[in-house]
Amino acid sequence: SPGFILTDMTNALSDAQKNEMLEKIPLGRFGAGNEVANAVVYLVSDSASYITGQTLHVNGGMLMD
Repeated sequence: SPGFILTDMTNALSDAQKNEMLEKIPLGRFGAGNEVANAVVYLVSDSASYITGQTLHVNGGMLMD
C-alpha cells in the first residue's frame, strides 16, 4: 500500500500540494519507486512465503484518510 511516491504523476502537483502532503509524512520525505519495488521483491521472495492476507504499508508513516 504505497503512500506518496515521487512519480511523473505526483511531480505534476503544485509545490503547495506537495508541501501539504509532506507535512503528513512522519519520516519527512517522499518515497521513491525503488522503495515500493523493494517491498514487492520481499513479498514475492521465499522469505515471505508464509505471509498471507496482509497489507504492507510503504508510506513513511503517513496516515491516509
